Amino acid sequence: MLHLILLHGALGHSEVFEPFKKEFSKYFTVHTPLFSGHGDREIPETRITIEKYTEELQEYINQEKLNNVYIFGHSMGGYAALCYALEHSENINSIMTLGTKFDWTEEQATKESKMLNPDVIAEKVPKYAELLEKQHGAKWKQLLPEIAEMMIDLGKNPPLKGNLATIQIPVQIMVGDKDNMVTLEESVEVYRSLPNAKLSVLPDTKHPIDKVRPHLLLNMMKDFWNLL
Repeated sequence: MLHLILLHGALGHSEVFEPFKKEFSKYFTVHTPLFSGHGDREIPETRITIEKYTEELQEYINQEKLNNVYIFGHSMGGYAALCYALEHSENINSIMTLGTKFDWTEEQATKESKMLNPDVIAEKVPKYAELLEKQHGAKWKQLLPEIAEMMIDLGKNPPLKGNLATIQIPVQIMVGDKDNMVTLEESVEVYRSLPNAKLSVLPDTKHPIDKVRPHLLLNMMKDFWNLL
C-alpha cells in the first residue's frame, strides 16, 4: 500500500484533513501526524524550530517504517516536507505544498510574528481564539509566541534558501490567488528553482486551508498523483 502523509500548518490541526481522508483512503494508507505543541501534543521543552518539526517528520516516517511516501503539506507543513526532502528524498515519491511561504526575511518574519500576540487575538479576533483553544487547549497562548520565535529563526536562517536545486523528486507548488501571506512571485521563484516541479494557482483561494474549496484541492491532488 502506498502512504500519504498530510501535514498541517503552524497553529493548524490534522482535523482539517477530514474532508480528504475518506477519498484518499481508496488509494493510500493516510497519515495525519500532529507537530508538537499542536492538538493534544505538549509544547517541547526545547524551542520550536523548523528543524525540530523536520526531525519529528523523520521520526514519524522511521517509526512507521514508511517507504514510497507521498506528502501534502499546508503552509509550514509544506516547508517541513521540503526540508525533509533535502536529506531524505530516497523514500519520498513526491511532495505537494499549498500556501507555503518561502521568502522568509528577518523583516518579514518580525512582521508576521507580531500578529501572534495571544492577548490581542483574544480581544480582537475572539472566534479565532476560541478555535485555537478548541484545537490546542489552554496551551494555545504559550504556543503562539513559540511559533513567532520559529518565524524569526526562519527569517534569520531559512534552510531552503539556495538548496532547492538539490531536491530531485517531483514537487507541485500551489498558492491561492488571494493568499495574503504568500505571494505568487515567491511561489514562482521556488517553482523555477526546483528541477522537477509544477506550479498551480488556485482561483479565489485564501491562505487558511479551511477556506479552500475541498473539491478544487482534491482534484488538484488527484491530478498530480495521476489518480483521476
